[in-house]
Formats: sequence, C-alpha cells, structure tokens
Amino acid sequence: MPVGLRGCVQKTAGRHPERSERSLQLALNPASQEQLQGSFASLRMTGFLFFLVLLLMGSNVSSPGAEVLDRVVASIGEVAITRSDVDREYRLERFLDGQWPPPAPDAKALDMARERLTYQKLLLEEETQDLSHEPALEKTAAEELAGVRRRFASEKDYQAALSSLRMDEKQVLTTLVDQQRILRVIEDRLRPEAAPATPELESYYRDVFVPEYKSTRGQPVPPLTDVQGQIQEILVQKKIDQLLADWLAELRPSRRVRFYGSVTSDK
Repeated sequence: MPVGLRGCVQKTAGRHPERSERSLQLALNPASQEQLQGSFASLRMTGFLFFLVLLLMGSNVSSPGAEVLDRVVASIGEVAITRSDVDREYRLERFLDGQWPPPAPDAKALDMARERLTYQKLLLEEETQDLSHEPALEKTAAEELAGVRRRFASEKDYQAALSSLRMDEKQVLTTLVDQQRILRVIEDRLRPEAAPATPELESYYRDVFVPEYKSTRGQPVPPLTDVQGQIQEILVQKKIDQLLADWLAELRPSRRVRFYGSVTSDK
C-alpha cells in the first residue's frame, strides 16, 4: 500500500479500532397525511435531516462563532469516516506505540492517519472468512497489548491513557485482532505472488547484503546458502508492498473510496 505493508496496521495507521460508521445517504419518505398536518410533519423531518447533515458534513451555518461538530473526511461507498474518527485513530496509534501523551499532530500526520484508517476498513471488507474470534489472533493481540502496557511507567498511567482514549481493554483488543485479520488478508492474497526468483536472491546478496555486511562487521561474509532464507523474506516483503499498492489502486474505484480535502481543512 502507499504507506507500506505494515503501515496500514502497525502505525495505528491505520493500527486501528473500528470506528462508528454513518451512512452518507439520508432519505425523506413522509407518510400520506392531511395537507396541513403533512406540511408540519415535513418541516419537522426536514429540520431533523438538516441537523444530521450539519453534524455529518461539518457545515458551518450563519453565526460567526458556530462550532463545527464533525465532518466527513473520507468514505468507502456509503460508509463515512469523520474527522473525529481520524483524531481517534491518531491517538490510538500513539497509545499503541507507547507515545503518551500523544504529540499534537500536524496536517500531514492526520492525513496519513486518515489514509491508514481508510485502507484498514477497505482491506477488512476483503476478508473471505470472519476471523474476528480466531483464538490464535486473539492470543497474538493479547500479547501485543501486554507489551503496550509494559511501556507505561505504572498501571495508573496505563489506565489513565485508556480513559483519555475513551476505550477499554476489550475495545483495544478488538482493534489489535482486526490488525491481525488485515495482515492475514494481505498474506493470503499476495504472498503466493511474491516469491523471488533465484537471480533476484543472488543480486541482492551480491549488491546489497555483502557491501552492508563488510561495512558494519569485521568478520568474513557468510555464504549465500547461510543467509538465503533471510534474504528471501526481505524480498518477499518488498514485493508484497508493491503488490499491495497495486491492489489498493484497483480497489479504490470499485469500492468508491474518496478522500475529501485535508483532514484539517474546514471545507
């Protein structure tokens, strides 16, 4: 993907919990009533829908000091991703990386968090089998959360961070399981196509591995046969990143993925 194989799940970028999803389509279907009653009912419903549109799109009405509550910054089909979703994603990424309290994000950081969050949701839709309760993934997620917990100086600090995120451990675990599900989707689809040919292994060994080894270690360079497995995995991951970027580019139009300006823009 544009942010790399691990970027969409391990920098949450998109690391990342499921966000509240709102429909982009609002339909008005007033019931048949007497003309005067129908007019009042229609006005009430129209006002309600107008409020929802303001909330969803972050429109700013007449009063100069009006506060924008939220607005859509990306969408996948009819599923909206809002500014508050992205803010929450950014803060969760920092929490999982042990950067707490989180540094104030600039526009670029929020735009990148939006991209990761969007692609996470997109890739979860490509899952052919629901693995949300897969024991192996839950075990890995629990181990990751334990590692996150150890980065905090005390249990009090850890719980305070969770409270600031407005999440509990179960919600964070669900996010970590989702990340494992995404990685499984990527691996299952792309790894079979990513196997390097023998000339690629030899070229990497000769042009990259050997020079770097000589410059960093004062030992004889090991033969290719001793490091072939490591080199193969490096090349596989690079190829998966390329294939993932291509796959996402194919999915974007078919899934109607859209980004709306910059996350920090008021328009």
